[in-house]
Amino acid sequence: MPSASQKSSKSAKPSTSGKSSKSTRSDSSSAKSGAMDAIALLKADHKQVAEWFEQFEAARSDQSKQALAQQICAALTVHTTIEEEIFYPAFLDATGETDLHHEAEIEHEGAKNLIAEIEGAGPEDEYFDAKVTVLAEMIRHHVNEEEQRDGMFAKARQSDMDLESLGEQLQARKEELTDEQPPQRRAG
Repeated sequence: MPSASQKSSKSAKPSTSGKSSKSTRSDSSSAKSGAMDAIALLKADHKQVAEWFEQFEAARSDQSKQALAQQICAALTVHTTIEEEIFYPAFLDATGETDLHHEAEIEHEGAKNLIAEIEGAGPEDEYFDAKVTVLAEMIRHHVNEEEQRDGMFAKARQSDMDLESLGEQLQARKEELTDEQPPQRRAG
């Protein structure tokens, strides 16, 4: 599904006229329709996972830590997938920003490796808390890179990316991936 609609967003190139397209910054029309643009959706994911990391840090019982770690890992798995399949290719095509793109992909690889370790462990593993803490630090760094003033999201807003359409694609793919996860692994 994302490949067909992704192709249309991949064909977008930066505007040479210097004028920004209304469809790229249609936050207000997105809000009216109930849909989120791509950046709003990704930022909402970032915020939710940050809250879960805080809850993990405050948790005392192994059962709570295990449940939160599963939620975090499930959410991050879905989030990294939708970014890699839809948002990052569209960003790269629209901006040509290979350095930002490549750094984000490498950060994802590191996070996915640690997620696999966390999923294969549990609170009885003496390194469990440390692994989740390091994952939280990695994700905070990654989020800062994407959300900072000259980061990926700012450059995406400056490009001619159709963020509303991408938001719809991201949401649809997110729902699809979430539905594919076993119930005990689903975030939310």
